[in-house]
Amino acid sequence: MRILHTSDWHIGRTFHGVDLLADQGAVLRSIAELVAAQSIDVVVVPGDIYDRAVPSADAVLVCNRGLESIRAAGAVIVATSGNHDSPARLGAGAAFASAGGLHLMTRVGDVATPVVIEDEHGSVAFYGIPYLEPETTRLELEVPTARTHAEVLDAAMDRVRGDLAARDQAGQHVRSVVLAHAFIVGGEATGSERSISSGGIETAPASAFDGVDYVALGHLHSPQVLTDRVRYSGSPLPYSFGERSHRKAVWILELDADGLGSVERVELPQVRGLARIEGTVDHLLSDACYCEFEDCYVSAVLTDEVRPLDAMRLLQKRFRNAVHLEWRRPEGSSELRYRDRVRGRSDLDIATSFLTDMRSAPTAVESDLLARALAAVQRENDATDRASTVDRGAA
Repeated sequence: MRILHTSDWHIGRTFHGVDLLADQGAVLRSIAELVAAQSIDVVVVPGDIYDRAVPSADAVLVCNRGLESIRAAGAVIVATSGNHDSPARLGAGAAFASAGGLHLMTRVGDVATPVVIEDEHGSVAFYGIPYLEPETTRLELEVPTARTHAEVLDAAMDRVRGDLAARDQAGQHVRSVVLAHAFIVGGEATGSERSISSGGIETAPASAFDGVDYVALGHLHSPQVLTDRVRYSGSPLPYSFGERSHRKAVWILELDADGLGSVERVELPQVRGLARIEGTVDHLLSDACYCEFEDCYVSAVLTDEVRPLDAMRLLQKRFRNAVHLEWRRPEGSSELRYRDRVRGRSDLDIATSFLTDMRSAPTAVESDLLARALAAVQRENDATDRASTVDRGAA
C-alpha cells in the first residue's frame, strides 16, 4: 500500500492580511497530481485542515475542491482534526462522507476504532488521534488526573495498542498507521504554529507511539524526521517569513507485508516564494539584483536615514506582493545618533534646536526666557550639590 502523508493545510489562512485561498487551491491540486502520478492508495492528513474553527464559505469551497480532486485521483482520504479545527464541525457528516472515501476521524472516543483498508498483503488499520487538549479530553480518556499532553496521548495510545492486541489475538494480520496532531519532543517549531501549551506541558515523547508501523504527525510546519517511523510532513505552504528557506514536501511511504517498507520525501512545487530584502527605498526600486523577488511575497527592511512616506505603495509598484515592511534607523550614521549630535553643545543650544525642530526658531524673547530658565535650574542643582557635600562632611 502506498500512502501520502501531508498535514496542516490551514485552509482560509491569511498572510500579513493577504488572502491565500488561490495559493492553497493550487497546492492541493499539485497534491492530487502527485497522487495520480505516484499511484497513491491513501492520503493521510493529521489535522489543521482549516485555519479556524468556523471557516469561511470560500475556505470550505477550496477545501472541498481539494478533497474531491485527491479522491478523483484515486486515493482514499483519512483525516483528523487539529488545534485549529472544530472537531464537531469538521466531523459533521463523517459517516456519510466515509461512504465516498473520505474518513474524518475527529472524536476522541473513537481513537481505538480504526479505518481498515485492504491491500494485497491484508489489512491496514488507520487510527486517528485528533488534537487532545488535556483539560477537555482527560475524562473521556478515563485519566481524570492527567494534566499534560503526554498523559492524555499515552491514554489514547494505550487504547490503540489494546485494539491492535485484540486483533492479533483474533488471528488478524494488521499493519498500523496512526495519525496524531501533537508537539512531539525533538520537533522544531517554525514560528507560524499556534502554541498548544495552555492545558499543561505541551510536548510528548516519540516513544508514546511505540508498537505501530508508522506515525503521521501534524502541528509543526516543516518536514521533520523524529524516528524512521515518526515524522512530520509540515504544511504545504509557508505561513511565516521564518519558513522562507523551507522546501515544502510530503512523505510517500510504502507498506509491505511486514509493515513499513520505505519512506520517500517528495518536494511540492513552490506556488510563490518568500523574500526578505533590505535597503533604501530608491535602492530596492532600482537595483536589478532584486528582479527575482518581484513576484514573491516580500518583507522589506528600509534603511533610509529618514522614515520614508507612503513606502508600501512605492514598493508595491515593483513588488506587487510586498506585504510587510519595517524601518530600521541606520546604525552607523553619527548624524542620527543622539549622543553624537549633542556632544559639546550647551544646554541652551540643545533646547533651542529642539524648539526649532518641533515648531520654529525661537524669538529673541523666547531665547532669553530659555536661558534664564536653564540658569535657574543650574543654580538649583549647584545648591543641592553643596548641601549634599556639607551633609557628608558632618557625617
